Amino acid sequence: MIPWHTPKPEQSTGDQDEVHMSPNIDTDKQSLISMADCLSYVHTFDSLAFLDDKATKPRRFLIDVEETQKLILEQEDTDGDFQITVNDVGPKVITLGTADSAGFNKYDIRGTYMLSNLLQELSLAQDYGRKYVVLDEARLNENPVDRLSRMIRHHFWDGLTRRIDAEGLEMIANDPKNRSKNTAPRIYIPYGEDEAFEYYKNVSEQKPHLKLDVQQLPEDITPKYVQSINGKPGILALAMTRHLDEKGRETLKGVPFVVPGGRFNEMYGWDSYFESLGLLVDGRLELAKGMVDNFVYEIQHYGKILNANRSYYLSRTQPPFLTDMMLKVFDRLPVSLEIENKQWLAIALTAAIKEYMTVWMSQPRFDPESGLSRYYSEGIGMPPETEPTHFDHVIKPYADAKGISIEEYSHMYNEGELHEPELDNYFKHDRAVRESGHDTTYRLDNCAADIATVDLNSLLYKYEIDIAETIQAFFGDSFETPFFSSHENSSLAPEDRPETTVHRSAEWFERARIRQERINKYCWNEERGMFFDYDTRLKTTGTYESVTTFYTMWAGSASREQAEKMMACALPLFEMTGGLVSGTEKSRGIITLSRPNRQWDFPFGWAPHQIVSWIGFEKYGFMEETRRTCYRWLYTITKSFVDFNGVVPEKFDVVNMTHKVQVEYGNVGIDFKFVPREGFGWMNASYQVGLGYLDRRLRRALGAVMEPNKVFKHNECATSENPSCESIVAQPPDTTTRLVRPRSLRRL
Repeated sequence: MIPWHTPKPEQSTGDQDEVHMSPNIDTDKQSLISMADCLSYVHTFDSLAFLDDKATKPRRFLIDVEETQKLILEQEDTDGDFQITVNDVGPKVITLGTADSAGFNKYDIRGTYMLSNLLQELSLAQDYGRKYVVLDEARLNENPVDRLSRMIRHHFWDGLTRRIDAEGLEMIANDPKNRSKNTAPRIYIPYGEDEAFEYYKNVSEQKPHLKLDVQQLPEDITPKYVQSINGKPGILALAMTRHLDEKGRETLKGVPFVVPGGRFNEMYGWDSYFESLGLLVDGRLELAKGMVDNFVYEIQHYGKILNANRSYYLSRTQPPFLTDMMLKVFDRLPVSLEIENKQWLAIALTAAIKEYMTVWMSQPRFDPESGLSRYYSEGIGMPPETEPTHFDHVIKPYADAKGISIEEYSHMYNEGELHEPELDNYFKHDRAVRESGHDTTYRLDNCAADIATVDLNSLLYKYEIDIAETIQAFFGDSFETPFFSSHENSSLAPEDRPETTVHRSAEWFERARIRQERINKYCWNEERGMFFDYDTRLKTTGTYESVTTFYTMWAGSASREQAEKMMACALPLFEMTGGLVSGTEKSRGIITLSRPNRQWDFPFGWAPHQIVSWIGFEKYGFMEETRRTCYRWLYTITKSFVDFNGVVPEKFDVVNMTHKVQVEYGNVGIDFKFVPREGFGWMNASYQVGLGYLDRRLRRALGAVMEPNKVFKHNECATSENPSCESIVAQPPDTTTRLVRPRSLRRL
């Protein structure tokens, strides 16, 4: 399946930007088509101006697809990567004949951006076996903001969408991270899901070419069990719905979801939240709703929202965003289905309460002394999803001491034949870092399982507020769930535990008040004007300066005074040319051969940090800072998109303004030929969400790929000496975007 394709006429989506090509061209027999025929296959585009509102009628070019593609590659692709980028040193000009003159009149297509767009359009034409194609000049010099946003909305999301059923198994079963000897596709079904188990057994019999191995999980999924199946990794089943097949028979169908992309070909925890924000902006409500449903399924059957739905992630969760995600979806459900919508919300709310109680308010993740929570995965051994040599530098001293190879020592350690407490402690923290989503960073190096991070506790404060307001607004201030064990009720004997619990908004508001109080007590530094993490073992507040301080503004736990102080003291530390950096260079420390860069440290910037910060700034009314930091990030994405053949990567170096990073794991989303088909999940979302913060003039500046320091009057905009400098761009009145808070709760 080609994720990004040009629809045939009978499959037309009605999108005015699609090129309609005839399905009737027989490319094997017909080597040439008449210009009249060719022109009939062309959709008339709306004229698009690149930098000016005044548009002229664009030219249309009649192109021999194969010959032109060959010429571009031979002449322009000087580094042989099947892309046209600023690194290529060709003449950067191709001459094309116009369709109106039957190719007689010639015009030059110049520059990296137009040539890379031409290469992309020819690749799409090849997907449909086209010998000739007519391309509109407007498609080749399309405003890059419009082009990227269009590609994300109409193509990238589809390229990243997966289902776990008979139709989707072949694609989702592929696991680029599987380095075990057993690479056969495998699916694990939760205990008690007998209907789903039978469904997948039937699929394996009906599609023997898949060689699908169907396994059912035990009722009690222990860390030891998870370790025992690391040599037989597989996809974990998610939610399914009933539907009628083409023969009118009732069967099951997988609930679709979005994967991050590249080697991450499964549904991830916090990635899915940010992807859902982009989906909602793009009107993909059902897909976003399905991702909530899949999270609910994971909590019901696997006990937690998983790091991702692969077997080796069964003991590991990720940053919790479910309540905000479910409310944003709920707020957009059809008003006419009020009863059904409320039933759906009740199921999601029950799952969120269960996750809160059994995962985040239970040991080992809950620290009873501070009253704060931390990341802590109960796994055993080395994380199996990493590259084969990832831990060699850690294992080598122990292997050398035993006089055996690293591979042999690793095997014996994972099998429990060797016991090494120091390694046990190392991997305890390593798994906690991965659970945090910030893998890896010196902020959490060899201490993650002890750290009550400010970001995690801000997210849990948001859970408490969301749950309280939802119970109050939609369930008459009384919401009943099954009894869920937690630290709060751990003293109850099993026979004294009730079957159900009735929740009131007051108790959840009180939980939020207590957590806010503890975040302030253990994490706020008045002198430095920002929040830090808290070490529950050393009982000290940390010193690592992290952009996650702004999570408190996203969650609403920061006071007005704290927010103002962060904008004056913290923002200048993190605001770089290309967006917000993960942490400061000072906190990261000196980089050497033995102490390499970590991807969640300086100088790297990530989409989730940008989105959380924008929403947080907006909540407190800092619209100038919101637009300025947003523009910086979108400029970085747009510049890379223009200069590097449409690339949309996983992360950026926002200091040196590049996606070509020298860091562990490299970068995802950059390995493609001719045309990008997926982008990267949360990067796609950050672009679509970010565009909502730009006024018309800022968007025009972005389309012109204008450097941020030229857009905003002075370079001092990013300094504490002038934190409120005036932009040359006239800003509209303070308005609230649709992503800040569900309208349904705003009605209160």
